Amino acid sequence: MHQTTDWWAYDGTLHAPLATALRGACSCGWRAAALHPLDWQEVAAEGPDRYDTSGPEADWDQHITDVEQRTVPVPEDVTALLAQLRTRLDALATDAPLAALRAVAALEYPVAEAARTAACNARADDQPWDTIATALGLTEPDTRTRLHRYARRP
Repeated sequence: MHQTTDWWAYDGTLHAPLATALRGACSCGWRAAALHPLDWQEVAAEGPDRYDTSGPEADWDQHITDVEQRTVPVPEDVTALLAQLRTRLDALATDAPLAALRAVAALEYPVAEAARTAACNARADDQPWDTIATALGLTEPDTRTRLHRYARRP
């Protein structure tokens, strides 16, 4: 059977399972302990887009806050530069898409080189994979995949 994370698809129609509650979840595998009862009559009246999902969303927000508190912080000046660059590239992609493509191309090599150097240095420190994963806010398998991919970049 096809599966989806769209909670409203589990309404019991067309042989789909009937969801009785919602709970927060994350792609890292985390699942909230709290179950938030689901009122299908209210869903039918309001529509799934207007149904109150604030309970599971708050659980997920807390999970993300907890993960971020365990990660290595990115220096504030780098965070500000990245935000400024993202804003400018977004605007450029709309106003001058060819210029945006040239800018992205110009970033590819230095970003790949920095990723390769950082990945190699992180592994050279002989830190356990779970420590690196926690520092990056990723699962251990995702961390291994990412660092191996970065280390192989030319």
